[in-house]
Amino acid sequence: MYMYLFSLPEGLQCSHVPIEMKMKVCILAVALGLGLAHHNSHVKHGRTSIVHLFEWRWADIAQECERYLGPNGYSGVQISPPSENIVVTKPWRPWWERYQPVSHNLCSRSGTEQELRDMIARCNAVGVNIYADAVINHMCSNEGGEGRHSTCGSYFNATKEEFPSVPFTAQDFNDRNCTTRSGNIEDYQDINQVRDCRLVGLLDLAHRREYVRGKIADYMNALIDMGVAGFRVDACKHMWPEDLSAIYGRLHNLNSKWFPAGSKPFIYQEVIDLGGEPIKACEYYEMGRVTEFKYGARLGTVIRKWNGEKLSDLKSWGEDWGLMPSDKALVFVDNHDNQRGHGAGGKSILTFWEPRLYRLATAFMLAHPYGMTRVMSSYRWNRHIVKGKDENDWEGPPSFPDGSTKPVPVTPEGGCGDGWVCEHRWHPIKNMVIFRNVVDGEPLCNWWDNGSNQIAFGRGSRGFIVINNDDWTLDMTLSTGLSGGTYCDVISGQKEGGQCTGKQVTVGKDGRAHFRISSSDSDPFVAIHTDSKL
Repeated sequence: MYMYLFSLPEGLQCSHVPIEMKMKVCILAVALGLGLAHHNSHVKHGRTSIVHLFEWRWADIAQECERYLGPNGYSGVQISPPSENIVVTKPWRPWWERYQPVSHNLCSRSGTEQELRDMIARCNAVGVNIYADAVINHMCSNEGGEGRHSTCGSYFNATKEEFPSVPFTAQDFNDRNCTTRSGNIEDYQDINQVRDCRLVGLLDLAHRREYVRGKIADYMNALIDMGVAGFRVDACKHMWPEDLSAIYGRLHNLNSKWFPAGSKPFIYQEVIDLGGEPIKACEYYEMGRVTEFKYGARLGTVIRKWNGEKLSDLKSWGEDWGLMPSDKALVFVDNHDNQRGHGAGGKSILTFWEPRLYRLATAFMLAHPYGMTRVMSSYRWNRHIVKGKDENDWEGPPSFPDGSTKPVPVTPEGGCGDGWVCEHRWHPIKNMVIFRNVVDGEPLCNWWDNGSNQIAFGRGSRGFIVINNDDWTLDMTLSTGLSGGTYCDVISGQKEGGQCTGKQVTVGKDGRAHFRISSSDSDPFVAIHTDSKL
């Protein structure tokens, strides 16, 4: 049996790991030179929130950094996988083809390598970091066939496990280590299957091989040298932590043109851990942040008022709810998988299809101090629900008939057209990103609730939010913790030219203010902060 340094005994809950074992894991991590080296996101200018511009073209991302993300306080962009992938024609160009690489060449339907370089440089120039989605667990499906049906035109033969552009051959895959008859994962209670067998037929790379580790590190280093600030690493649950630590240990320091000398790339790892499986998210804490899938699932349940849960319950939101430690978590209301019913969270997940509740959930996420936040930016697809399942959840981004991705047009109102949703441009979400920047580092305080679905809380003396998710009007005078004066509500409007374009909130010398929020308001919440004071 192959031993892996950070694997915990099967079935052992991380929350119940003896302190001495936790100490040993930390000591071993430091001995490997990891420590918390990959936890620093290197955000600039006091910014705090990433946006996932899902399936955007590189040229459009460059423009968006300059015209919107930089000026409005976004810290970074998670981009779709930049590596060459298989071209899937049945169904026609689905979104998931981006997660079936055939080489480490940097051409995709988001653009060419030169366009990628240009985008990274332009975003860095305006203080917006780029985090690449790294698909390193596998290559394409063994049903990928043979030929040049790939985004760069590179030859590959998935049937024979030949990818000459890397190159990878059959010996670089995990077939000999997988114990299932089908070669696929058949039992998620078996750690070895989950990490050594194929995920839905995708050819599973043998990361224990030094050659494979080196090739993956070379790919990631090419992106680091171009100027990316780090990576969202896909499907980490399906890779042994020791193998990932070996790969991360080979990564270059960030490009000193844009980052301080000696900076390590920021890494946040996709680990779906909802409980009930032997693989635990905590096995990956020492190597980088980890995606907290329970966050959106639980928050969606509360905001939908399912199972008798209510907003007032969120007073203890965070680790007391079974969420991972805040400094280890990357959090989101939804992501590109679970907004389609995949990944984790089930029907409780809130998405742009329910805009009012979605804005409320995102505002809470951005106001609350837990975790590092990521905002989703989506596109629409032709939903077709049959027996509770969306038959069209595979649809790729808005495209021309030849399969090439359409540009993202900005409407006169500041939103997006042609099928692009652009939640990150929705007024309340954009202004709550700024709110989070203003209150960063301040503690949660001045909590108030009505025992039901009306809550309010402050962030030190710098910000205050009030939310009404009840079916009746909120009409209360509350202690805000802010200094006296007149503030612009950043949900109904904002401060412009010394005036408020929306509601005003008057805070008395005692820090108290009156709030009235109707249950019928399109956005039933109010937020103020020190930078919105007249």
